[in-house]
Order: sequence, then C-alpha cells, then structure tokens
Amino acid sequence: MAQSLQAKKRAKQNIKSRTTNRARKSRIKTQIKHFETAVSEGNVEAASEQYKLVVKKLDKAASTSTMHKKTAARKKSRLAKKLNALKVKE
Repeated sequence: MAQSLQAKKRAKQNIKSRTTNRARKSRIKTQIKHFETAVSEGNVEAASEQYKLVVKKLDKAASTSTMHKKTAARKKSRLAKKLNALKVKE
C-alpha cells in the first residue's frame, strides 16, 4: 500500500483514470458492434452513419491518453475497408 502522500494521491488518480479509460473503451466497442451489425445486415446508410460515430469516438479517445493514435487509425482503417466492401457489393 502507498505510504507517502504523493503515492497515495497517484493511487487515487490512477483509479480515476482507469475507470474513465475503461468507460471510453467500452463505448467504442459497443459503437463498433452497432457498426458491424449494420454491415452484416447490408444497410449501407446505417453503416455509414455508424462509421461516422465510431470515428468520432475513436478520435476523442486518441486525443487523450486512452488509446494510442496509431491504434485508433488502424481501427478506423479496418472499419473503412468493411464499409467500402459493402458499398462495392451494391
């Protein structure tokens, strides 16, 4: 357990940041699931709308220390590939 005041404060800050980061990542994952269900249904309009929302959340997470910028870019790229493949089918 933390002994000094500084270590105690850092422990509190770590708990707070961990909960916010988990919440952000959870929201991103659910948004991605909504996007993937729209893609599996073949609904281009809904998928493109969900893609915009996912990109917005990924950018917000990447702007903070929740997620690395390149991780967010990789996820956006993979989702864009799925969306473009869906658009080509129609």
